[in-house]
Amino acid sequence: MPEFCPSGLRSGSGNPVPAAIAAFRRTMSMGEVNFAQAEDVRLETTRARLSNVLKRHGELTEKLSRDSDKTVFERLQREFEAAHASQTQEICLDGEQWNDGLLATVRERVHMEAERKATQVQGDAAAMAILPFQEKITYKVGNKMICCLDGARIGVQYETSFAGEPCELFHCVLESKSFLEKMTVTEHTIPFFLPIREVENDYLSSNAMKFIDHVGELLQSYVDRREQVRLIKELYGNQIGELYCSLPYHMIEFVIADFDCKVTVSLRYADLVSTLPSTISVLAWPMQQPKRLRTGLLPINRNLGNQLIPSRLVHAEDALRSMSLPEAFADIVLSMPQTLKEIFPDQSP
Repeated sequence: MPEFCPSGLRSGSGNPVPAAIAAFRRTMSMGEVNFAQAEDVRLETTRARLSNVLKRHGELTEKLSRDSDKTVFERLQREFEAAHASQTQEICLDGEQWNDGLLATVRERVHMEAERKATQVQGDAAAMAILPFQEKITYKVGNKMICCLDGARIGVQYETSFAGEPCELFHCVLESKSFLEKMTVTEHTIPFFLPIREVENDYLSSNAMKFIDHVGELLQSYVDRREQVRLIKELYGNQIGELYCSLPYHMIEFVIADFDCKVTVSLRYADLVSTLPSTISVLAWPMQQPKRLRTGLLPINRNLGNQLIPSRLVHAEDALRSMSLPEAFADIVLSMPQTLKEIFPDQSP
């Protein structure tokens, strides 16, 4: 059976004409280039839409954290400062000293103080005489200050830090109608995107100490992740592009754009108390097809066309898995030129 060949590609002797074959290949190549250009246009359109979404996302975040939250913060901060100023004693607790028994003592104190004030308002001198004097004690447990607030409330102030320097203060106010009833969160200044209500439901009624500690871990981890991102923007902002972070900073993506290749970094944290990512992807995308594909030494996959194939940067992923983000970024940038040279030896400078 004669071999099929498109019309016009055979000479009189029946052999393919080299010039015609070359023209046919050029036509196919141009089609692949046009396909790649169309893909680029679609990608740019998607990127522009995503940028608009991220801009609106930032505006919404700012709107949600405006005046009302600031007003609550300022009012609670004044209450905590007043409680601290009126204290008769401050006790610093370590290790086993912070336990359920101590928290029960604090609960008892706030209810007795509330009873004393109610009796004082009623003007019952006899009842006042039999009520024992209550010292105003604040407790320091790690980054937490626990104190008694007016109205049978327990106040917890969280002091977060980064690299040994103080950052933000957060507040959580607990209340119960009586010593025997479970406590609830009545007010707080914890960011709305951290799961304070879920933690309350899981721990507060059964283990209030664990609730207080876990909220502290959530806040400190959030601040730590956020400050790591802030620091790389401050130190390496000219090398970072297309930065995206979720509100709790447990998903982070950015592009390292200061090299011949486009390097994309994607980080995912296992939970909201993690400060090192658990799922990491670092990919280097060549700016042009490697020579071995361009020169036709290997056949081009018709399904891929001229789309570029990225390479994983394992060393960079290992660095991000074991070091803080600023430390890992510095290590990656330092080793990147040699790494890319090894992966893409024929990449044009």
